[in-house]
Amino acid sequence: MKKFLVIAALAATALTAGAEVASREINDGWQFRQWRSDNWYPATVPGTVHTDLIANEIIEDPFFRLNERGVQWVDKEDWMYETHLIATPEEVAAQNQELVFYGLDTYATVYLNHERILQANNMHRTWRVDVKGVLKEGDNLLEVLFDSPIKVDLPKYDKYDYTFNTGPDQSQQGGVFNKTLSIFARKAGYHYGWDWGPRLVTSGIWRPIALETWSGERINNVQFIQKDVNAKRAELSTVVEVLADEAAPNAEIVITADGKKVASKNVSLEKGLNKVTLDYTVKNPRLWWSNGLGEPYLTKFATTLNVGGKKVETEDTRLGIRSLKLIHHPDDQGHCLYFELNGKPVFAKGACMVPMDNFLPRITTEKYLKHVTDAKDVNMNMIRIWGGGVYEDDRLYDFCDENGILIWQDFMFACSTYPADEEFLANIRQEAIDNVRRLRNHCSIAVWCGNNECQDVYYGWGGRKRYYEEKGVEDLTRKQFEDIYFVTLPEVVEEYAGGVAYRPSSPFAFRDTPSDGINGDDHYWGVWHGRDSIGHYNVKKARFFSEYGFQSFPEFESVKIYAPQERDWKYNSEVMMDHQRAGSYANGLIRDYMRDEYRVPEDFPTFLYVGGILQGDAIKTAFEAHRRDMPHCMGSLVWQHNDCWPVASWAARDWYGRWKAQQYFSKAALDDVLVSPLVTGDTLTVSVVNDRRSSVKGKMTLRVMDLKGNVIATKEVKHTAPELSSKVIYTEDVKNLIGDRYKGDVIFVTDFETPDRTYSNIGYAIRQKYMNYERPEIAIAIAPAGDGYDVTMTTDVFARGVFLSLDGIDNFFSDNYIDILPGATRTIHVTTPLSEKDFRNQLKLISMGHAYANIEADESGTSIGKGGEYRPLGGD
Repeated sequence: MKKFLVIAALAATALTAGAEVASREINDGWQFRQWRSDNWYPATVPGTVHTDLIANEIIEDPFFRLNERGVQWVDKEDWMYETHLIATPEEVAAQNQELVFYGLDTYATVYLNHERILQANNMHRTWRVDVKGVLKEGDNLLEVLFDSPIKVDLPKYDKYDYTFNTGPDQSQQGGVFNKTLSIFARKAGYHYGWDWGPRLVTSGIWRPIALETWSGERINNVQFIQKDVNAKRAELSTVVEVLADEAAPNAEIVITADGKKVASKNVSLEKGLNKVTLDYTVKNPRLWWSNGLGEPYLTKFATTLNVGGKKVETEDTRLGIRSLKLIHHPDDQGHCLYFELNGKPVFAKGACMVPMDNFLPRITTEKYLKHVTDAKDVNMNMIRIWGGGVYEDDRLYDFCDENGILIWQDFMFACSTYPADEEFLANIRQEAIDNVRRLRNHCSIAVWCGNNECQDVYYGWGGRKRYYEEKGVEDLTRKQFEDIYFVTLPEVVEEYAGGVAYRPSSPFAFRDTPSDGINGDDHYWGVWHGRDSIGHYNVKKARFFSEYGFQSFPEFESVKIYAPQERDWKYNSEVMMDHQRAGSYANGLIRDYMRDEYRVPEDFPTFLYVGGILQGDAIKTAFEAHRRDMPHCMGSLVWQHNDCWPVASWAARDWYGRWKAQQYFSKAALDDVLVSPLVTGDTLTVSVVNDRRSSVKGKMTLRVMDLKGNVIATKEVKHTAPELSSKVIYTEDVKNLIGDRYKGDVIFVTDFETPDRTYSNIGYAIRQKYMNYERPEIAIAIAPAGDGYDVTMTTDVFARGVFLSLDGIDNFFSDNYIDILPGATRTIHVTTPLSEKDFRNQLKLISMGHAYANIEADESGTSIGKGGEYRPLGGD
């Protein structure tokens, strides 16, 4: 038997100067094997079985072409991991010795020196194990045996005489027929497949393992509760948990804010766990604001424990001081739903996020940061962390705090019903406690939500009738449903979250009503799943859209990475169909929507380009419609922000990090001020929306222009937009503006000029496929600038959706898919490592005029609009 043994003798590292707590991660020297095999291979911790198998060239990359199919055996096997840790004399002499397992995926038995110390069954939990008396000085063997989640959970499935609704679990792909097992494991649901992700049911040490040793006293936890906050004062409470080996009558806790002492308390510690509360006031605090409303200032708090006049430990906390409420009350239109930050209503603009990789330990700090800044840079102020993934890494919440991104945080339940017996409820209660306690000082968390669409599953998707009433277990399953979302989770939030709001489900109107359009939040899928036309976004009403979306493929440069063979380059090729998990119809649905709104190119790269514009226009339409409907509607969270693998999906950014047209279009659609032209029938309206905390004075200029740049008509309207307002400021009959001209030959260029900047938009009077776009002659000038090049472009005719691209993923375009007016100049900065020669040679360009060349509008019928009255995106 070959052994890969690396023994790391690491010195214990103090957490803070003078503290007695020492902690070190056990990351080195790991190896793994299949339980039934004697062949050991080096392993990476944190990691997963799949990534270790890839690194050792035992399996191929499952993201590449059809490779996912060949790795479905992995989750049917048991896996053993082991390492040797060298314990120092100081560690073994400490009064307290704990191994801390921050993430074990999922069914794990842990042995230390052949003694079983832990039986874990939940990847979302943190496990602390007292190892005093088992840990010895010198060499210690640490082993973790992972049981196959499939083998563990199959008997659970088989014991029921009725089935649970388990959402998009791809059991057929995993070779377990129709036995959907995801609900039985407290494990990321998307690992079992979703309608945008593969089935890769992982096991492994997915978060660090640490050895913590200490003697005497230590700070166990610090919680900040913001009781009453305004610009003049912040009334705060800090709850400090202190563990003590022995009674200590002469202890003191001191709290500073930005280096200034704000509270202190002398305490007499008892042996064991002590809870100490300090109430105090911070005068004239610098408040934390979400993106677009102000600075997300983080006050630096330090909590110090002194015993006998000597400092034992200090815990640092960066806290955004703010008042944050979820407002949900009756009004004359139903029940409103919005967030109020520091006394100001906030229109939530953002996206729903899924985990950034199927193999979670691969996500780097840089990727977490880019995930957040990509939202910030397109003027989003909220991310919804979806309930079929994981409670995210602390780094993500840190970056949201720093960048002013609010978080709608789901608990990890999605699109399913769950077997909530006593054992299950006890497990999820501790899971909830672990994560609420871990995350509760993050000022960005605006709401804890019980689940994603589980209420929809039970009441709205026929789950109760199909699965339970017919089996005579309706009362039991309803009680289990309510035990999770109306008892267990709200109790945890009430006790541990420090005043953060809770909602039982998303969408949610009432206890037995998932959504109805006038109460609470709504998931609107009439466009896409319901095959309603994109224009339905302009008429669909809700108080808060917490989910909706539209699909596209990644751009061609991304597709070539995971599907490099030319035979793959068709929308319905085997590889393209495999990298589409929303059903066998979904790629064809993209094409159907394209035929209804655009002209359909035959060559694949151009098809992908037009599909990107299609998705971008759809979500731009939705964002603008929801913002125009303010204050009736107070939130618009699109599905989805990102992907977990290379796939055709609803994401605005593909797995490689490339921005799709949707991401670029979102920047203007979500700006603090929006000027929004809309043609409905033969009527043009122009609305101005203001999200600022102050009024905005400006002048709206409308230029009716033909595609060669000739101005047909001009209108001006002066308007002062109050804070947080939306108003139609101009209405006119289209015929009065264009006369007898064909609608496909004109555009409506709208600008709203304010003292600090000009906001622009373009409206259309007819569907895009009827626009007479000509092939533009685009002049390009390239100049080195900073970390790349400035590309300046002019055009002879209107150039719609000008898209620049380069090979490789280390390139970023400051803007893309842009519209260029005849005679106007547009400059894009491209961040790239390429030399100027290579940049010039590799730069590619396309526009809708290029894509439309020699293609006529398709008049054949499709299924689009069959879900309701056909409503064009803009015009007839």
